[in-house]
Amino acid sequence: MKRKEKLPSLILKMIIAVLVAVYVLFPFFLVVINSCKQTADITANPISFNGVSFINLFTNLKDVINNTHFRFWFAFFFSVIITLLSLVLLALLGSMAAWVICRNKKRWSTVIYFTFIASMIIPFQVVMLPLISTFRDVGRFVGIPMLQSVPGLVFAYLGFGGAMTVFILNGFIKGIPVDLEEAASIDGCSPEQIFFRIIFPLLKPVITTVTILNGMWIWNDYLLPSMMLGQNGVVKTLPVAVQAFVGSYVKQWNLILAAALLAIIPIIILFFFAQKQIMEGMIEGAVKG
Repeated sequence: MKRKEKLPSLILKMIIAVLVAVYVLFPFFLVVINSCKQTADITANPISFNGVSFINLFTNLKDVINNTHFRFWFAFFFSVIITLLSLVLLALLGSMAAWVICRNKKRWSTVIYFTFIASMIIPFQVVMLPLISTFRDVGRFVGIPMLQSVPGLVFAYLGFGGAMTVFILNGFIKGIPVDLEEAASIDGCSPEQIFFRIIFPLLKPVITTVTILNGMWIWNDYLLPSMMLGQNGVVKTLPVAVQAFVGSYVKQWNLILAAALLAIIPIIILFFFAQKQIMEGMIEGAVKG
């Protein structure tokens, strides 16, 4: 009887899960099948299988990689450098900031924490124009170009990604017993030693989760790099470089989608190998938070 009562609910959940999966995977499906077509077949019917062939896929990928305007390997190199630098600094500085904010029960720490939270709800479109002018002035003041440069874009990602990083890590650190830090302090450890020898190793699961989430966002981001790097600069990320296939009158949809497929593949591989750590970090962060 209980099994019969639960069966309609199980069927409903399965239907909802299938619909959500189709909704999420459908854009990826369009990218894959249209990467195997020519532009005429794509514009005729983008959701059909007419014109789909592996020969077209290999031809499109070859044309993308060998295109002198796209410069795939340069864009791939800069995307990797910018993403790695941003993730390392976000993990290190974000965990340090979250630990200090969490352990200091003072008014200033509460104000800083809620400032981080408040920055998460501000739309990027509100600050994007002041951001460019501010970075230009900062670059002139410090003598380091902040526009059309790797350091400037990494610094911007630290600002936009720091809020979510601190928010997630702060909830995880609350579940770590303070007794561990007090015992280490009694043994003569400095605050730096307490953080790097005790706290930071315990943050590994949630740092993995935050790194994956930030990594997918930074790797796929288009708006911020397009504004800070421009279309004519030497430094370009993969999403920005795809603009090489978009002209005023002609759009090479087969090459655009093939380039998008090349940009997606590293993230899929990363998620495939790190999905266990992602789920463990989310579960532990939710329980301890």
